[in-house]
Amino acid sequence: MMKLYWSPRSRSFSALWLMEEAGQPYERVLTDITKGAQKTPEYLAINPMGKVPAIQEGETTLAEAAAICAYVAERYPQAKLAPPVGDALRAKYYYWLFFGPGCIEPAMVQVATKIEMNPVSAGWGDAQRVFDVLDAALQKGPWILGENFSAADIVIGSGLNFSVRLFKMIPTRPSFDRYLDRCTARPAFQRAAELVMG
Repeated sequence: MMKLYWSPRSRSFSALWLMEEAGQPYERVLTDITKGAQKTPEYLAINPMGKVPAIQEGETTLAEAAAICAYVAERYPQAKLAPPVGDALRAKYYYWLFFGPGCIEPAMVQVATKIEMNPVSAGWGDAQRVFDVLDAALQKGPWILGENFSAADIVIGSGLNFSVRLFKMIPTRPSFDRYLDRCTARPAFQRAAELVMG
């Protein structure tokens, strides 16, 4: 059985939501980051970065939320959290799956900290462009790939929920609000939210 190492009120939310969407049995392993549980040698053997979330299945360990989303979506294809190999949407799925950590997260930090970055030097370009691109994509909806919900929506939805609704780090837009309303209405999202807020 897959183990998910997580901590309440943390970036573990996306992995919890993912596992709830996958609909497969899994074991939640509470990793109390307020008490340094993520710095123990045992945990660092699972994720040397000392962050949550992380998963373990037998000898396989994996960290980083988007990587966990990709792995679980392929591990449980019956959950239909990723377009099948060979599907034309597969390329866009990967694009959006990694847009979250590669663009949304650094842009969100840039906005929150008011750090001036040279758009040529910053890997994500500039924060305004990141949110403009996301806005344009979400106007097509209902999901980031169109009609089908995927693990990429978990990554994008988690990042937007964190930055727009929970911490109000970036201003909302109508497309963000509509998208987040759809995300938060999902039963798996609601179950994950209950676990995180515990």
